[in-house]
Amino acid sequence: MRKLKNNIDDYGKIAGRIWRTLDKYGPITERNLFRKIRLNKNDLYAGIGWLARENKISKDGTYYKLSETNLTEKIGNDAGKIWDALSNYRDVNVSSIAKISQLKIEDACTALGWLAREDKIAINYTIKETRYNLK
Repeated sequence: MRKLKNNIDDYGKIAGRIWRTLDKYGPITERNLFRKIRLNKNDLYAGIGWLARENKISKDGTYYKLSETNLTEKIGNDAGKIWDALSNYRDVNVSSIAKISQLKIEDACTALGWLAREDKIAINYTIKETRYNLK
């Protein structure tokens, strides 16, 4: 597979879109956030993880909102599992990361967004999929 780019900033741009949507509409359900932003779910979760690492997003029941995060414990623990998994594997896709880390894909994507914000992973986009490595 031919590599197209390695750009963590894309996750930051996604997080910015989520932030602007929450700023405009206020608290919103995941489903409505997904509809308004029109991203694939993996990118949406990664953006949420990025914002959680920045302490800018929280979840209240089924609603996401801009505020000090209450997601640190869950996402931070999941990020630790992924960090451990990536230290043993190189160039893996999100499905493999989730399986190795024993996480749901959504949780793996959120944790990858967290790690991307910490600039701890390399994201390699190929023609068919996105792959991850430790930096």
